Amino acid sequence: MKSKKYVENLNNKSAAELQEELVAAKKELFNLRFQNATNQLDNTGRIKEVRKNIARIQTVITEKANA
Repeated sequence: MKSKKYVENLNNKSAAELQEELVAAKKELFNLRFQNATNQLDNTGRIKEVRKNIARIQTVITEKANA
């Protein structure tokens, strides 16, 4: 249910806001991977969650572009 609200929130954003969110998510993923490589990451499940959020953002961007 959490992801449905997240997608609804994404659908209400403009294309520029979506791009900003995508850049922020990719930066977060980079930082998580870096922490994981240096054994500083406690919650490794967060990597998977951020990857899925990036895919959700890209899906919404594509849907808006095709509409």
